Amino acid sequence: MIEISVTGLQKSFDLEKKILDGLTFQINSGERVGLLGKNGAGKTTLFRILTGGIDYDAGEVAIASDRRVGLISQIPVYPAGYTVEDVLQSAFERMRRMADEMERLSAQMANGDESEETLRRYGELSARFEGLGGYDTATAVNKVANGLSIPADMRTRLFDTLSGGEKTRVNLGRLILEDTDILLLDEPTNHLDLHAIEWLEEYLASFKGTVVAISHDRYFLDRTITRVIEILDGHAEFYNGNYSFYAVEKERRYLEKMRQYEKEQAKIRQLEAAADKLHLWAFMGNDALHKRAFSMEKRIERMRTTDKPTREKKMTAQFRSSEFLGDEVLALEGAPPGLEPEQQVLDTLGAEELTRMILDLREPYKTPCRLVLLEQHTMAEAARLCGRPPKTVEAQVYRAKKMLAQQILQNDRVPCERRSVHGTV
Repeated sequence: MIEISVTGLQKSFDLEKKILDGLTFQINSGERVGLLGKNGAGKTTLFRILTGGIDYDAGEVAIASDRRVGLISQIPVYPAGYTVEDVLQSAFERMRRMADEMERLSAQMANGDESEETLRRYGELSARFEGLGGYDTATAVNKVANGLSIPADMRTRLFDTLSGGEKTRVNLGRLILEDTDILLLDEPTNHLDLHAIEWLEEYLASFKGTVVAISHDRYFLDRTITRVIEILDGHAEFYNGNYSFYAVEKERRYLEKMRQYEKEQAKIRQLEAAADKLHLWAFMGNDALHKRAFSMEKRIERMRTTDKPTREKKMTAQFRSSEFLGDEVLALEGAPPGLEPEQQVLDTLGAEELTRMILDLREPYKTPCRLVLLEQHTMAEAARLCGRPPKTVEAQVYRAKKMLAQQILQNDRVPCERRSVHGTV
């Protein structure tokens, strides 16, 4: 059964370029589809069209009747004053309306209304309410909240005070709790930790409805989708597999198109050279050859059917140093055998004092810090009996060559309140 049908869809936000230009595809019941495309290709725009958020310029969009569509957007918005618990409970709005109607019908029956229509309607509502879990919504909310790492104290907070990641988790939980037939997931793994992502993957595996997901998480797509629709230049390209299959198949199609393009260009160059010779010979006195050359040039134009395929640009970055510095960042010299220098330095100086001393090493290997350490005796009991105090030894700390040291405090303040972020950096 076809649940989503899009035919010849066109949408533009300016007169120069159409984001969607004749987009056509179908999604069947129960399918797991990944919607891919570069940034700005129109993926989120398509989701907003499917949910009625925005209108489109031309084409047809059809959702199967009686199918409820739920959308996880990147920026969820709820009324002011809503707590996290309010947002989660809003998923049961449909069941609350059913419960209100059941209560009204129950009151009618208590007042003597025993008509067949009233009894039938009450029976239908009761069966649907129970099937949707209307009598045990608290268990469902707790299960989803635990799965998405929404603790009890967070459920009492105002939704507007949450961070972007927390809002995403709560909104995702609300959508899962709804009686939804089609899930539209726009970057659902953003701001989710590993536990929450694994829980979401398990939930989608058992979900009976249809899922369409936009995501840059290739591992999430590999585990959740079985088909890919790529929006490319406003049109749809189809791949019957998960993301890994898509990546391999896309490269294969690129190479095949490139071979076809190069073969076509080689034939065009050959014919162009022949046409040029015919024109040359015609100028030398055989005017009839002009007609053959013009005919050949028309043939060349008809052959130009394959556009040169292109690849998306990949970012390549290398991080390297102009000089190999070795593995050592700090060195401690002069400590006697048996001393545990790392712990002894921290115990003797403390972290703050050691940090200050390292920062003061402006010329590494030339002006080392001198530390006074307490020798750690392996024969602690013998030392106590002899009454000999711990021996003090002198050691030196060096900072690695060409290493710049900088301290970042946890509560650093911007020197000037009016300074911009860019200026501070």
